[in-house]
Amino acid sequence: MTEDSAAWLRERILSDPDVILGDDQLMRALLAADRRAAGRNVVDLRGVLVERLEDRLDRLEDTHREVLAAAYENVAGMNQVHRACLALLDPADFAGFLRVLTRDVAMILGVDVIRLGLEAPAAEPGQPLGPSGPLRGTVIALPAGGVGGYVTRGRGLGPRKVTLRRCDPAGPNLYGQDAEAIRCEALMRLDLGEGNLAGLLAFGAIDPNRFHPDQGVDLLAFFAGVFERTLRRWLA
Repeated sequence: MTEDSAAWLRERILSDPDVILGDDQLMRALLAADRRAAGRNVVDLRGVLVERLEDRLDRLEDTHREVLAAAYENVAGMNQVHRACLALLDPADFAGFLRVLTRDVAMILGVDVIRLGLEAPAAEPGQPLGPSGPLRGTVIALPAGGVGGYVTRGRGLGPRKVTLRRCDPAGPNLYGQDAEAIRCEALMRLDLGEGNLAGLLAFGAIDPNRFHPDQGVDLLAFFAGVFERTLRRWLA
């Protein structure tokens, strides 16, 4: 190798050491040369290689832990939704259905308020439609087109089955006296079958981080599908 070539190579390595450190074959050749040149002025690269390998191992372990945590969280969420769906199938009347929804389902899914909005043009928006007693405010009247209007806030966005968002404050017509405390919500559009107007299932939470747009919605979409099919029985 000429002096010019050696100088160029040295300059190249000094400017970008990763060219050497990232090449497994070059590293093995240099380590072999280091062993043959024991006692001479040769830089020991084994420590550098070990540090790089340890750094790679640490990153792999971090990724492994994150993947496991996400998997456990997904399994836990799936079990919660399955339990909530099974709870909806037990009641023998509509009042019992609403009672399970606001008590058992709310506790299983960890939400503070659940409201069922039904488009009912003949009723005043916000009017309670539930059975008499403490469950009356669980079902709320919405105007014609009120489901889409509430979900999109009049911005004309495309229809989505599930919408997660923060709300400060929440819509008073839907949550009534609980609106001031609600900081985020999960909104599920309901297809209630031929001859019925649209419906909306709303989960309200006091914790502003309970629902946010970056979360996955597959499990809530599945729950909404089970819920709307179950609700059709009581609206028939």
